Amino acid sequence: MTKRLVSKRRRRTALVGVGALTAGLLLTAPQPASAANLIKNPGFETAGTDDMPYCWKKSGWGDNDFTFETTTDAHSGSKAMKVTLTRRVEGDRKALITESAECAPVVTPGKQYDLGLWYRSTTPDASVTLFRHDATAGWQYWTDLKTLDMAAGWTEATVRTPEVPAGTDRIAWGVSVYGTGSVTTDDYTMDQVAAPVPDPVCTGTAEECANGRWDVLPTKNPVRSMHSVVLNNGKVLLIAGSGNDPTMFQAGTFTSAVYDPQNGTYQQIPTPKDMFCAGHVQLDDGRVLVMSGNKGYPSADGTIGYQGYKDSYIFDPVSETYSKTNDMNDGHWYPSATVLGNGDVISFGGLKEDSSGSVTAELWSDAEQRWLELWKVNQTWSYWGLYPSMILMQDGRLFYSGSHVFGNNIPGTGSAIYDYGANTVTQVPGLRNKDQRDQSASVLLPPAQDQKVLTVGGGNIDSNPDANRLTDVIDLKQPNPSYVAGPPLPQGTVDLGNGKVPQTGNQGKMYVSAVLLPDGKVLETGGALHNRADPVYESSLYDPATGTFDPVAADPEERGYHSSAFLLPDGRVMATGDNPGNGSWNHDVSVYTPPYLLKGERPTITSVIDSEWTYGDTQRITVDRPIAKAELIRPAAVTHSSDPNQRFVDLPLSVDGDNIDLNVTSNPNLAPPGWYMLFAVDAGGVPSVAKWVHLQGPQALSATDASAHVHEFADNLKGKVTGPGKKRKSQKVSPTVAGCDRHYGSANVCVPTDFPPTVKATTKARCDWLKKNDYGRLKVNGKDDPLRLDPNRDGIACGKGDASRRWPQLA
Repeated sequence: MTKRLVSKRRRRTALVGVGALTAGLLLTAPQPASAANLIKNPGFETAGTDDMPYCWKKSGWGDNDFTFETTTDAHSGSKAMKVTLTRRVEGDRKALITESAECAPVVTPGKQYDLGLWYRSTTPDASVTLFRHDATAGWQYWTDLKTLDMAAGWTEATVRTPEVPAGTDRIAWGVSVYGTGSVTTDDYTMDQVAAPVPDPVCTGTAEECANGRWDVLPTKNPVRSMHSVVLNNGKVLLIAGSGNDPTMFQAGTFTSAVYDPQNGTYQQIPTPKDMFCAGHVQLDDGRVLVMSGNKGYPSADGTIGYQGYKDSYIFDPVSETYSKTNDMNDGHWYPSATVLGNGDVISFGGLKEDSSGSVTAELWSDAEQRWLELWKVNQTWSYWGLYPSMILMQDGRLFYSGSHVFGNNIPGTGSAIYDYGANTVTQVPGLRNKDQRDQSASVLLPPAQDQKVLTVGGGNIDSNPDANRLTDVIDLKQPNPSYVAGPPLPQGTVDLGNGKVPQTGNQGKMYVSAVLLPDGKVLETGGALHNRADPVYESSLYDPATGTFDPVAADPEERGYHSSAFLLPDGRVMATGDNPGNGSWNHDVSVYTPPYLLKGERPTITSVIDSEWTYGDTQRITVDRPIAKAELIRPAAVTHSSDPNQRFVDLPLSVDGDNIDLNVTSNPNLAPPGWYMLFAVDAGGVPSVAKWVHLQGPQALSATDASAHVHEFADNLKGKVTGPGKKRKSQKVSPTVAGCDRHYGSANVCVPTDFPPTVKATTKARCDWLKKNDYGRLKVNGKDDPLRLDPNRDGIACGKGDASRRWPQLA
């Protein structure tokens, strides 16, 4: 096992405080904050107690030797603050604004603030660190905004905060010293940004400007793609393999296509293997790693299920060709794929070559460009299911959100945190209806620095109830995080076979797509009420700042099983696919234009000084008009409602007219190495067209200790903890794992194992439902007829005379 992957030892962040200072202890009259500057005693001129100036406190955590000193070596006035580390094992030290109502600046949610200070530094490991006071939760770490370069002479540093989160009334901040050396600071400033909001100029109808617009493109997708990967050249790789079509599989006809949004064309790509239901992720150089796929369809008699193969391939966006890698240790049909902070890829779950469940964790080494041998990879021998949503946390652990595919969730609470270094799994509570989160969607909410995850909708392929409206949110910054209930999904219309009708009761949807947008909201769209049937027409925008959904225009196309939606570099959202139980496929492609693109002129990034970025950098761009924020959005690699690598990383700003300095996170776990879309967004939420930038990983990691910039979250877990289990070969899995009764039809025609609750348990009702959903002629495979669809036993389900015969209601 490479040392780079082993988790750092974690400790809870602890502030070494001296308490709030009172006016009665002051040696001189306190310096008030000026009308513009919100900092009290910004130059340390007013003395306090414990050798600290008024409104400043000693703070920090960890194992290190340090000194705090009020020095006369000042930028202006007679005093400055010097913090020195002479030995460091872990942690930091900082002079922090006192966390009190008297000293901590008052802030307004939704506003941004420009922070500034003058400094001298003999260490490369120092950064501006913010804490915020939540009216309910109290003081908590917010973010590290800017890494300070070493500077022998007095140097000015400025940075713009993200929008202040809802519920925040005050902030405190200072400079954290993480490495041995000293940092001297003086003349702090803090001003509220008065960003002018241009009056929006509606360029569509009033309805479009409020709710956006869907357009169905004139050119159809030529392949039955259920995998969509946005490439670093702006094109989209659409992978079908056999496209869930056994005749294509038998003929050895496997397909992919590359779509170019610039001209609306498709280029079909020779595809060496059946990549139907593979895993995929962009590597740090922009190539796409595709793992496993379909080795074989289920047998007609249902005794053998789908099978996964061990093969793995890399797709090159430049040559638009696939090349083979070494094999994985197991087959993995429906595997997860999560890129780590060092560029490695970890994968879990799926079905093996014998259609049993794989309990083998796989690790792709970025350094070696190969899958590592089994003995080099930590194993818990746990079965995580199919497409388990494994989201990388800011400290390198993985959060299993509870979203998955097919049937019930994992045992226990249905959600967990996996620590690779310790090789432990800790259950996380709070996920409601854990066994009805089949083909729900989970997403790390904007910005990634907030470490909040939203889980949306879901159902259950086996029991086939009405899909639910549940949403749950978890804050992984909390010491012992737990899901809490979010707002219910808005309801739309559902087509039950007789036209669209309004959803009622608690009807929601499964097969949900969730897409991060550059204005910081999340588009949820598509879905169906039941197993590969009854499409739901509903889309809405979730705002993480308010925790609310806003219904918007709905995709006019059916988007259920095997559909995908994803962000394009121009800020629109593309949606493809739909594969109902009758085996048909929707080749129409629809594109959503969000309301922010109908508000008039967009800002433009006129130049990016350097497209090659490293962690902790300050990168300069120029824009054609004022912007309020900028961010990196990782391009999509989505299938089956799952893209655990999707993330929105805030880039705090330093503004000098049209020149914008962007402060890049120093933590690779927040933004794993690779190519990102860079958006600039104005105060009205209108984004630029994205520029592509390349964020580097292992090179930066080898130079400094990245763990120095990690503030420990989720570090007091109280859930059940399990370590590695007994070594075993596989998990026994039912061959009907795909929710289809194999006694009828072909492999891709999915007669449900349990009909929707609206369908009576009679032969006539079931046959009527199958006819209404265009199932056509269904052969009975073998002599068993568990659903009583062939009463006259002529080998044809719901054939002539079957539905008209009088048969009792089925059990």
